Amino acid sequence: MKILIIEDEMRAARQLQKLLQEVDFSYELLAILDTVVDAAQWFKQHPTPDLVFMDIQLADGISFEIFETTTVETPIIFTTAFDAYAIQAFQVNSIDYLLKPIKIDDLKRALDKFSKSNAPIVPSQQLKELLKGFQTPKERSGILVKEGQGFTQIAIEELLYVYSEDSLTFGVTTQKRFIIDERIDALFKTLNPAQFFRINRGQIVSRKAIKKIHSYFNHRLMLTLEHARDQEFIVSRPKTKEFKVWANS
Repeated sequence: MKILIIEDEMRAARQLQKLLQEVDFSYELLAILDTVVDAAQWFKQHPTPDLVFMDIQLADGISFEIFETTTVETPIIFTTAFDAYAIQAFQVNSIDYLLKPIKIDDLKRALDKFSKSNAPIVPSQQLKELLKGFQTPKERSGILVKEGQGFTQIAIEELLYVYSEDSLTFGVTTQKRFIIDERIDALFKTLNPAQFFRINRGQIVSRKAIKKIHSYFNHRLMLTLEHARDQEFIVSRPKTKEFKVWANS
């Protein structure tokens, strides 16, 4: 069984693989992709896998956007962290899904449905229609940060960059550094992708904070940011092409 995982949180992708092993699901992993752009390109260049596990919210948009540029003729099990109201559309369209964090019994149910239904394929047109009606979380305007024994709110437009260190998430403005009581994965999904870019697993940068972009070894990029403190900002190799497109938009 050849499978493809489309998921922008590496921890979630690893957890899914662990659960697949626990339920004795025999598979060959073809790739793990984390963006709409990469996934659409992959489908155009590779043979069709037997099964796809696909997160809804990816690093650069909603996964249904993949079907606007390519036809996917393979069964798909979607994974989502959205609430029950959002996933009603899946039930109406008979599309299978797993609600995050994925439970082993739910995974067994989905795989059992997949094996007994002779690998049903949802038409790409149906998925395109689902994209039209799907509502993404509202873009946030503020962020709650720790201050002394309490909290204060910082406007998103003040944020220059975010980074993860020692299991903590830090945000930096022109005035100070502060602790954000959220995981960097969850935080990034609420930010405006036109203004913020996740350059690697542990850093998010604001467009307005970038002063200069330098070539770096191994086909990567190094950024000079305002108020960079002691941080180095390296765009990871898989994200370099996407970052150039974003920076040029």
